[in-house]
This record gives sequence, C-alpha cells and structure tokens, in this order.
Amino acid sequence: MGKICTSLRDFLEVLEQEGQLVRIKEEVDPEPDIGAAGRAAANSQEKPAVFFEKVRGYTNPVVTNVHGSWKNHALMLGMDKNASVKEQFLELNRRWDKYPVEPRIVAREDAPCKENTITENINVFDLLALYRINEQDGGFFFSKASVITGDPESPDDLNKLNVGTYRIQVKDKDRLGIQALAFHDIAIQLEKAERENKPLPIAIALGNAPLVTFMASTPIAYDQSEYAFAGALQNGEPVEIVKADTCDHLYVPASSEVILEGYILPRVRTVEGPFGEFPGSYSGCRKQCEIQITRITHRTNPIFENLYLGIPWTEIDYLMALNTSVPLYKQLKESMPEVVAVNAMYTHGIGVIISTKCRYGGYGKGVAFRLLSTPHGMPYSKVVIVVDEYVDPFNLEQVMWAITTRVRPDKDVTVIPNCPGMPLDPSSYPAGMHSKLIIDATTPVAPEPNPREVELLEPPEDTEKWEEIIRQHLEQLK
Repeated sequence: MGKICTSLRDFLEVLEQEGQLVRIKEEVDPEPDIGAAGRAAANSQEKPAVFFEKVRGYTNPVVTNVHGSWKNHALMLGMDKNASVKEQFLELNRRWDKYPVEPRIVAREDAPCKENTITENINVFDLLALYRINEQDGGFFFSKASVITGDPESPDDLNKLNVGTYRIQVKDKDRLGIQALAFHDIAIQLEKAERENKPLPIAIALGNAPLVTFMASTPIAYDQSEYAFAGALQNGEPVEIVKADTCDHLYVPASSEVILEGYILPRVRTVEGPFGEFPGSYSGCRKQCEIQITRITHRTNPIFENLYLGIPWTEIDYLMALNTSVPLYKQLKESMPEVVAVNAMYTHGIGVIISTKCRYGGYGKGVAFRLLSTPHGMPYSKVVIVVDEYVDPFNLEQVMWAITTRVRPDKDVTVIPNCPGMPLDPSSYPAGMHSKLIIDATTPVAPEPNPREVELLEPPEDTEKWEEIIRQHLEQLK
C-alpha cells in the first residue's frame, strides 16, 4: 500500500507524481473554461485532475476532477493506480470493517484550516474563484462541499454529527442556498430545529482530504460517524478535526482549505436552481433553505476544489460509485449472507447489479426487495438486476450474458408501481415517485421449476498460467 493522503494538498502532490494531474499555468476565464476542462478531462483516456493556477478576476487557484478516474480513486486508497474496480471494491470492503476509527481532535493553533479568519465584511467572492459549472445553472454552486451539522436534540453525540454532501448555491456574498431533501440526514436535524423555530448551526468545508470527501457522499446510518468511517477507510489513520469557532458541538476537518460557518435560517425558503445534476440533466427550480454565513476561516492561499457534473461518466460518478456499492453490500450481507457483491455504480445507485447464491426458489427477487428497503435503495434504486454468484457484477459483459441466457421476460421481469423515487431522476413523475424494475437473471433453484438443466463451460486447464505468460509479454512491450 502507498501513502494515504490526509489533506487535499498532499493528494494533489501524489496525483502530480503519478501523472494524474494537469497544471494549467496560463490565465483562464472562469466560464466556460473551468467547466469545459472538467468535461474534457472526463472525456480523456487518463482522466486527470486539472489545476488552474490563474483564474481571470480572482486571486486563488481552482482544481477539478480530483476524484475523476479509477486511477485517481485507487491512489486515494493508497493502491497502485492500475488496481481494478473489483480490487478497489474488495479493499474498501476490508477497511469498512475497521470502523470505528475515532477522529483525533486537535487544538485550533494546530489546524491548517484556521490559519486565517474573516469575521467582518464577509464576501465569498473575495476568497473563491466562483463559476457556473454548466451554462444554464441558476448561479454559482459548490458541488463538492462537506457540510457539517449536528442533532439539536443530541448536540454532544459525535455519532449524530452529520457530514454530508449537498449542492449549495451562492445567493449573495454571505448568503447561500442548500438543497436538503426529505430523505437526507440533514433534513432530520433541520426538522428538529425548525420545530422550535431555531436556526441550525452549520459549517461548510471546502477542499478536504480525499477520503473525507468520499465519506461525505456515502450513505450510512444516521447514528454512524462519517469521521470514524473516514478513519477506517484511511486504513486506520484517524481524521484530524477541530472545533468550529461559532458552535461548540460542530467539528470540522482540520486540513480543509476553507471553512464557512453560519446557520440555516429557520422556516425560510427561497428559489434555488436550476442546476446540472448527476443524472446528466438540469434540475428544476425549487424553494430551498438559506444559510447565513457569519465567519470564514481558511488556509493561506486556499485552493477551491469543485467538481464537474455532466452526462455520465464524470467526476461525480467516480466519487459516488463504490461508496454507494459497499454500504449497500454490507446492509444486504447482514441478513442475506449468500450475497457476493453489489455494483451500485450507476447514477448513485439508481441502477444496481447484485450477485448472489440462491438459497431457494425466488431468492433473487427477495434480495432485490431487501435492497429496495434500505435507506438508500428505497428512494434511489429503480432498476435492480440480480445475477448468480459466479457472475461478476462489475463485468457488464458477464451481466449481459446472464440477462440474455437466464431471463424469461414473462416470469423474471417485475415492475412494482407507486414507489419512492429520486426527485432529480428526470423520469420520476411526480418528482419523488417512481416504479421499480427487478430483473431476476439467476438460475432457478427448487422449488422453482427449471425444465432445462444446462452444464456451464469451464476454462481450459492452465488458463491461469497462460494469463500470467501473456501479461508478462505485454509488460515487455511497454
């Protein structure tokens, strides 16, 4: 295993050393150059991070596409950059079981994110090179912030300290809009605060350690700590956190580039959006919460990290791929140990492929029902494909083989109407309601009838030996 990076700056150094960062020294326009570069990086073969040293009209740099490739994703884990997707899934699954690795609380003077403090004349435009990511966005958005809020009823419970990723629109120099949907953890906390007509304290961390950002977009239980999980995924290296300046029960990542502190205004909703979202389409405008910023702390010469969202695959898809797959796998495995792997990499788990051994007839559909009852699967997952245990769900060629040779459409395809749906899915109607599609591509087992038994082809003897011989020959050609 290589180096586990505990700050954005350390990770950018690793990416540059590994040939996975492009440094743009010439001055660029914020629009359309930064968004266009994010799309172009996603389209390229190596899919590097892109660092802009000079952005016209601003004083600080911007970086995008930091998580935007499987190579970058592997380097985030300290693995060889050529590690396969399945190898990365298995490594994340191994580290997941290290939870909890409790965070390390550091003093304010030891936290890089506290090097500079702004309390007067707050203006985010003075500090961040803001730009529209896509042309028809309703304004400037933070697309990669880690948002920290606490439970108003249990303020001292660090396990209920939520660290999540929510889109944030800049409304004014010190005013932001945030999308907090009903199934998000932040909505639970907001409802408790608004019940008492009280503001909800909030901290917004920009430019974080890569695995902190990764965990902020990971669907885990409400009372599980994202910081303790990030420490586990850092292979046991605790995340360093520091107390927020404006609220004693909020803790922020100590190595972040910028921390915005303030509060969500109670019972205030204003129009937010549209925004180019992860399904590859613009969302509509909705009335969303507003945040008042009261304090900013930041590193000297802070780097503004943002991500591009477009028609998949772009950085958002790599960021949300395995951190959606692993928790869903863990949740299924608890009650259905026959489950082998879960691939929920497609549009944040709107599409899911599960491989499982079937214990009895109809078991494949039962696995799909279990997925659709998980906290993430219920609102997000729409198309669920279940395959046999020997089918690699990350190998779409094998998955298509299972669908084309195992599925009888009249009995193996099921549509369940009138279910929860993801409002940002443009096919949901009304927004937030949907049908669910289950494709059972498993081999029937008793008591389900299987009138045509077949014998599967086995690889010829010495296949593994020849795989290694061919691999060595290819290495010599490089």
